[in-house]
Amino acid sequence: MSERSDRSLRALARRMRVDVTPLRESRDFRLLLGSGMITMLGTLFTMVAVPYQVKQLTGSPLAVGLVSMAEFVPMVVCGLWGGAIADALDRRKIVIYSELGLCVTTGILLVNALLPHPQVWVLYVAGALSAGFASVRGPSEQAMVNRVVKLDQMTAAFALQGLVRNSAVIVGPAVGGLAVIALGTATSYGVDVASFLISLALLVRVRPVARPKDASPASLRSLAEGVRYAVRRPDLMGTYLVDIAAMAFASSTALFPFLADDLGTPQALGLLYAAGGVGSVVASLTSGWTAHVHRHGMAVIVSAALWGVSVAIAALMPNVWLVFLFLAVAGGADMVSGLFRGTIWNQTIPDEYRGRLAGIELLSYSTGPMLGDVRAGTLAGWGGSRFSLGFGGLLCVGAVAAMAAALPRFRRYDARTDEHALAERARRAEQPAAT
Repeated sequence: MSERSDRSLRALARRMRVDVTPLRESRDFRLLLGSGMITMLGTLFTMVAVPYQVKQLTGSPLAVGLVSMAEFVPMVVCGLWGGAIADALDRRKIVIYSELGLCVTTGILLVNALLPHPQVWVLYVAGALSAGFASVRGPSEQAMVNRVVKLDQMTAAFALQGLVRNSAVIVGPAVGGLAVIALGTATSYGVDVASFLISLALLVRVRPVARPKDASPASLRSLAEGVRYAVRRPDLMGTYLVDIAAMAFASSTALFPFLADDLGTPQALGLLYAAGGVGSVVASLTSGWTAHVHRHGMAVIVSAALWGVSVAIAALMPNVWLVFLFLAVAGGADMVSGLFRGTIWNQTIPDEYRGRLAGIELLSYSTGPMLGDVRAGTLAGWGGSRFSLGFGGLLCVGAVAAMAAALPRFRRYDARTDEHALAERARRAEQPAAT
C-alpha cells in the first residue's frame, strides 16, 4: 500500500470514528451521560422482571400485555406536562426529583416481591407510576443537555447518548433475564434501586441550570403555545411525521417470536431483538462523518427510507443470520435518522420552548413503535409474519417519500442557512455552554 493510500485510510478512519468532544469538554454532560447509562441498565432489569413476575403470578399472556397498557396514559400525559414544567421550573431539580420518584417506585416493587404473596395489582400501579416519572424526567434531561453542550457538538452528543443507550439495550435484557431466572425478581428490583441511588449521586453534582428567561408558567395554555410553535415550523413537523410514519409502518418487534418460528430457529429470538441495537451501536461508533452533513432534513429522509428498505429485504432472507444482518442495517439507519432529528431539534428550538418540544418529541418517537406493532400484528393475521414485515417496509418507503414531497421546507433544510439555526447560534454565542 502506498504512503498516500495509507494517509487516506487514516483520514477516513478519523472522519468515521465517534466524536467524544462533548465528553472531553463538558463535565456536566459526562455526569448526565453516566447517570443516564446507570439508570437505564437498572431499569432494564426491572423491565424484564415485571412481565416475568406477572406471568408467574397469573399465567396469562393478556395480563402481561396489560402492563404496557397501564403505562401508556401516564406516558402521554406526563410527557406533555413534563415538557411544560421543564420550561417553567428548575430542570435540574425536576430530573433529580423524578429520579427519586423512580427509585421509590422500584422500592415498592422490591417490597412487594419480598412478600409471601406478592400482589399483581401493585405491578400495574408501579408500572404506571414509573412511566409517569420517566416521562416527566425525559424532557428536562434533554433540555439540560442542550444547555451543557455546544450547538456544533449536538450531533456528537446524540451519537454518544445513542451508543450508551443501545449498548445498554443489548446487555441489560440479557443479564437481567439471567438474573431474574437465577436469583428472582426481588434481586432484579434491588439492582434497579441501587442503580437509582448511584445515578442520584451523579445528578446532584450537575451544576444548576438557569431557568429560561421570561419562562411561562406551566399550564394548558403554555402547552398549546408549544404545539402552535411546532406546527408553525414545517422543518420540525417533518422530523415528527417522518419518524412516526417510518415506525408505524416498519417497526415490527411484535412479529419476532413468529418470525423466529418461521425461520425454524425459535432459540434465536433474542438475536432478532438485539439486531437493531447492534446496528445502532455500529452507527454510533462510526458517526464522525455526520458532523460534515448540513442538509439534515434530507439526511432524515434518506435514513428513514433506508430503514424501510432494509426491513423489506430482511423479510426475504432465507436464514436467521441474513435476517439479523438487514435488521441491524435497519437499526443503524434509524440511529442515523435519530441523530439528525435530534440535531435539528437542539440547534433550532429556542430555550424557552425546549422543554415543551422535548415532550412532543418523546411522544413522537414513543407512539410510532406502538402503532407499528398493531399494524404488524394485523397484517400478519392476513398474510403471515414475512408478508407483514416486508409489506410494512415498503409502506414505510412510500410514506417517507410522500412526507418528503409534502414538506419541501423540511426536505431543503440546511443548518448553514436556516433562519432558526442562525438565530439560535447567535443567541448561544452570547451565552457559551457550560464546561
